[in-house]
Amino acid sequence: MLHFVVGTKAQLIKIAPIMASLQQRHIEYNFIFTGQHKDTIDKLIQNFNIKQPDIILYSGKDVTSIIQMLFWMIRIIFITLVYKKYIFCKQGKNDIVLVHGDTFSTLLGALMGRLSGKKVAHIESGLRSFNVFHPFPEEIIRILTHALSDLFFCPGEWAMRNINNSHGMKIDTSFNTLYDSLSIAREQIDKISIEVPKYKYAIISIHRFENIFNRDRLCAILDCLNLISEKIKLLFVLHPPTWSQLCKYNLISKIKYQKNIQLCNRYDYFDFIKLLINSEFLITDGGSNQEEAYYLGKPTLLMRKTTERQDGINRNVVISNYNISLIMAFVTNYKIYLKNDTRVNTSPSSLIISYLKHYF
Repeated sequence: MLHFVVGTKAQLIKIAPIMASLQQRHIEYNFIFTGQHKDTIDKLIQNFNIKQPDIILYSGKDVTSIIQMLFWMIRIIFITLVYKKYIFCKQGKNDIVLVHGDTFSTLLGALMGRLSGKKVAHIESGLRSFNVFHPFPEEIIRILTHALSDLFFCPGEWAMRNINNSHGMKIDTSFNTLYDSLSIAREQIDKISIEVPKYKYAIISIHRFENIFNRDRLCAILDCLNLISEKIKLLFVLHPPTWSQLCKYNLISKIKYQKNIQLCNRYDYFDFIKLLINSEFLITDGGSNQEEAYYLGKPTLLMRKTTERQDGINRNVVISNYNISLIMAFVTNYKIYLKNDTRVNTSPSSLIISYLKHYF
């Protein structure tokens, strides 16, 4: 039996193509939802045509603060210890718990698998920034999840080399499963009803721990966005933790009344992809956004010091290092970073399923 432990929107987006393919092949799986992010999950399930979770471990509001995160993790671990037979009730020979990425739900899923005596498979394994503080805590989560896992699905040769000398079985999927998610969204692009602005615009998405939980850095980023908005209109996608920190630090007023900055709630994935495709460029601190922009050939400014991914680096992606001169140079000359989109014949999700079928 395959047990998927998923807790965030980003994880579900990348896991959904695997789930959908399993359902098309009539292969049963157990969908365990940790509840780290609840908003928009139902819409994602509908978009990708996958089943509702079999097990929901937490059904409260989105976990957006450090204190909430601590209590949420303790609760999930306690529930796993007490009710592991119920959580993994659909059991069989060679059970595997599959986790994805670098979120707290990734680490929890790996722990849950270990505590239940099952094999753990890490999808999107081998990515490294080689700096435990950038991004923090994602780099630490990747290292800890690696130590708890038995199977490693790596999105390319670079990721494979990073863990080549470690334990366990490594499988090169060439690309991340996000490629399949993006392909599904692009197939539906004409059916996506969101209205695309008629004017030129850029998309902003800032939500990383090292950016939003540091008041000075967050303030500096907002000042930077104000400068950029003098050159182009901005759609600022506010993730719940970002909104929470802006309110906590009393920084909303710095951007709320800027005529060229439109504050937007977090979009449905398909809506976001349509807006991204039609945008001029992207400013983000998200690894998934970096990958999506690479596949689309979209000019991208990464609001970070370093990245765990090689996608688009020295091609369409520029790492800002929080350097205002570099940032404004990108905004002024962003068109030179416009590249052709990436198309491949191999589906990473299909490669993963083929290996799992062989394993079973």
